[in-house]
Amino acid sequence: MSEVKISAEPRTEFGKGGARRTRRAGKVPAVLYGHGEKPRHIALPAREFAAAIRHNGANALFAIDITDGTQVLAVSKAIQRDPIRDTFDHVDLLLVRRGEKITVDVPVQLVGEAVRDTLIVHEHATLSVNADATKLPDHLEASIEGLEAGSQVTAADVKLPAGVELTVDPELVVAVVTVAPTAEQLEAEGGEPVAEEAAEVTEAEAEETGEAAEAEAKAEA
Repeated sequence: MSEVKISAEPRTEFGKGGARRTRRAGKVPAVLYGHGEKPRHIALPAREFAAAIRHNGANALFAIDITDGTQVLAVSKAIQRDPIRDTFDHVDLLLVRRGEKITVDVPVQLVGEAVRDTLIVHEHATLSVNADATKLPDHLEASIEGLEAGSQVTAADVKLPAGVELTVDPELVVAVVTVAPTAEQLEAEGGEPVAEEAAEVTEAEAEETGEAAEAEAKAEA
């Protein structure tokens, strides 16, 4: 994964009001922590950050140039989104070094097609892996090609790039292939299920995430 160069500026306003003003200015409130250093509150340009996540995934590697002259490498540890506006409320960024290995959750994509009249149940959408911080995969793949009802895909079936190691049980079930329900069965159950509404993350919760990261970093120091 290539580095994404992005600018940032120190943030001096905190709490709900400060975070709201930061977002109104077109920036994303963020906290930068790790390596036993004191957490730093910064603001990232919202458009550039959104583009980086869109093109590189949630585990994008950022080369951050802070206006006070500091330059650091970091990956996103936690991202809080506004599900209604589809914007970013807050980001926790973990400091990394070249050659350092870190543990992250990576999305798993199922490729291929199972046999006809089957339904794929994705039990785990991500897997935890350990990898070089500068070579984090944006996704992992597992094949369901030709699988019949009753088959399972486990973590051991997921293809891992060189240098990437699982940190979960290889027998962890990623997906299950079942018999697809018939139209009559769906009708008997009352039609198509209604999707659950996404829970809105409040500004206060986003700031609390940053405070939790700060506490964690102080504990590591």
